[in-house]
Amino acid sequence: MSDAAQPTAAEVRAAAEAVKTALDRHLAAVERRSGEDDPAVYDAFNELAAAAETYDELLYDRYDEVTPFEIPGAEDSLPPYQGPVEPTALSVLIRRDYAVAEPQRLLAQAARVEAADEDAADDDRQAGTVPGAIGLLFGEFEADEIASRHKEFGLEEGDSTLWVTALEEPAEAGEWLESPFEQVDPQRVVCRFDVSAVFDDEPNGVGGLHDADDLDDADELDDVDDLGGRNPADPDADGELDYVLDEAVVLGDTEEVELVERKPGESA
Repeated sequence: MSDAAQPTAAEVRAAAEAVKTALDRHLAAVERRSGEDDPAVYDAFNELAAAAETYDELLYDRYDEVTPFEIPGAEDSLPPYQGPVEPTALSVLIRRDYAVAEPQRLLAQAARVEAADEDAADDDRQAGTVPGAIGLLFGEFEADEIASRHKEFGLEEGDSTLWVTALEEPAEAGEWLESPFEQVDPQRVVCRFDVSAVFDDEPNGVGGLHDADDLDDADELDDVDDLGGRNPADPDADGELDYVLDEAVVLGDTEEVELVERKPGESA
């Protein structure tokens, strides 16, 4: 940044004073809050966050220094909870991203499953293509099992998130099947859990981060022979995998988990 574009020392000082004022207003709003879902507290929180972010930017531009605060952006936070105080139903939304790291392993595993299906006709075979193999494997195994055994299927984990939302009453059968993810109300999110490698280098304590080492170890996986069957691509196969699984695959083994959790009526 050029000298002409840099903020003045007076502007930095004014931004610091704005943070102090916003901090006082936030504390005052908290002290006189009328309930758990007081909009005055929420507004004061947003004003404080905006003032702190402005100060942080000006401080860096002028002095090449930073503050010890992490300001949550709009995309990283949730609005105040507006759902039922005592939910009688829940909706759980999960997204897990994978990279197809080893297509041949994916195809081989699908071929094993397909070969074990004695009722499948030749016209129904899907294991010869990656899309077909993916459909076959996700149809055969639960999503949680694939998540815990992703390496066996030639997959590499990406980011994942789980949102728990509150409902007034259970949805009718088939009610949302045509557009299952289009009507998610962030104000009804009770809690969310995020897993991403982006958290690896961030310090604990900010944003509710927890080391994966603090979580309970997952139980050892079932023997890989549970897949059963023979691999028609390998005439010498005897039903065993052509590699040895020498360690359990623990979800988030080397990652950290970001937990955003709140009670009904509590601001994010």
